[in-house]
Amino acid sequence: MVRASALKPSSKFFLRKHRKWPVSPHNTKWHQTFNQNQAFQSLKKSSPPQNQPQHLLSTLIYSFNSYNCEPNPEAYNFVIKTLTKTSQFNDIASVLDRLEFVEKFNTPEYIFAHLISFYGQVKRTQDAIDLFYRIPKLRCVPSAHSLNSLLYVLCGSREGLKMVPEILLRSHIMSIRLEESSFQILVNSLCGIGKVGYAIEIMNCMISYGYGLNVKMCSLILSSLCEQKDSSGFEVLGFVEEMKKLGFCPGMMDYSNVIRYMVKQGRGLDALNVLVKMKVEGIKPDIVCYTMVLHGVIAEGDYKNADELFDELLLLGLVPDVYTYNVYVNGLCKQNKVKDGLKMISSMEELGCKPNLITYNILLKGLCNTGELSRARELVSEMTLKGIGVNLQTHRIMLDGLFGQGDIDEACIFMDEMLDKFLCRFCSNFDEVIYGLCRKGLVCKAMDLLKKMVDKNVAPGAKAWEALLLSSGSEPGFAETTWTDLVNPS
Repeated sequence: MVRASALKPSSKFFLRKHRKWPVSPHNTKWHQTFNQNQAFQSLKKSSPPQNQPQHLLSTLIYSFNSYNCEPNPEAYNFVIKTLTKTSQFNDIASVLDRLEFVEKFNTPEYIFAHLISFYGQVKRTQDAIDLFYRIPKLRCVPSAHSLNSLLYVLCGSREGLKMVPEILLRSHIMSIRLEESSFQILVNSLCGIGKVGYAIEIMNCMISYGYGLNVKMCSLILSSLCEQKDSSGFEVLGFVEEMKKLGFCPGMMDYSNVIRYMVKQGRGLDALNVLVKMKVEGIKPDIVCYTMVLHGVIAEGDYKNADELFDELLLLGLVPDVYTYNVYVNGLCKQNKVKDGLKMISSMEELGCKPNLITYNILLKGLCNTGELSRARELVSEMTLKGIGVNLQTHRIMLDGLFGQGDIDEACIFMDEMLDKFLCRFCSNFDEVIYGLCRKGLVCKAMDLLKKMVDKNVAPGAKAWEALLLSSGSEPGFAETTWTDLVNPS
């Protein structure tokens, strides 16, 4: 190694001129970052409480100037978030202007995505749209991130949805490629307002863009399609088959929605076919599916299939709940097999499934329809002993049965109980009871019931008034007094 003292003077001059001296620590990157962090902390400490508005932009500029450094994106993000939290909308515009015309750094997109979402929350939709269009001027390359934020805002209202086509066209001009999440937002919104047809078109468009089939999206569209009143069974089943061709494998919830839809449409046998298809595809239906199909086939009067279904679910190890039993008991009563229905109560209790009020009302209706009023009375007593309180429906069933058998006196007793215990604005059988009393010549009793009905705000029907008017011809004085008392109560 040659010492500097041994070099010629000209060589020493060369070294002095071209030697790389250490750089001043004030100009290094780490020192710049340190100063920015210090300025940022100073800005945070200087930010006012939410109830004391202040020009945060001025504070930002002062803090960074004090440390002789340029503001960074994190500082601007902090200022914008603080302004949104304190609802200082007017100051946001000046911050964005400074970002556009003064600062030189590339602005992260998340700042604008957050601000667009905030504008949506405070119903400033036009501000959100304007900011989205302005993003390229703020030295930021827009992507699906900011677009999705705007779509969430627009899809939150019907008015906003009308602007979506224009936004999508402009986003294409801005070279923003729609992502799968963008299509999901649109489909969710369209299904939410019942525009399932458009949602299907959007999904097809997504597939044409090269994205794979989204299982959650298919399930959502299928569920929405099943909820639409104007959908036909062919549309629902057709959609399922088309999606299967594209690789969609319906799950338990999907098939449950289809079965529920078929049952509501009165197509119990079609619901049964869907249940069979589930089993063929290796999906074990749960008790809810069996209960719905059981209800559907009973509604169509196919009691043979109903018995087979009930036996099948037991063989599969499924445990019927009270809803399943109620459906099956209702089927038995429709076949006038009320005794079998009564036996089911014992079976339910043995299996730990307690019959509820609906179970007893179904059986009471079956007994009244077959004319077994004495057994119906016993069942009402059993209900009371077991702590199952009767409701308005129970009294109406008994009233129907008693009146059907011509037992007007007991029907009158039940009518009294109904008026005493329950709020009932109108019941057609009340008119029948009053009509029956009048035909028996018990006009005074009919009048008493009528007064009680009026006191309870129960509106008598035309048949009751007609019967009383015709029956009161022999006692005009009494009738006139009664009408006056009813119309002008003291």
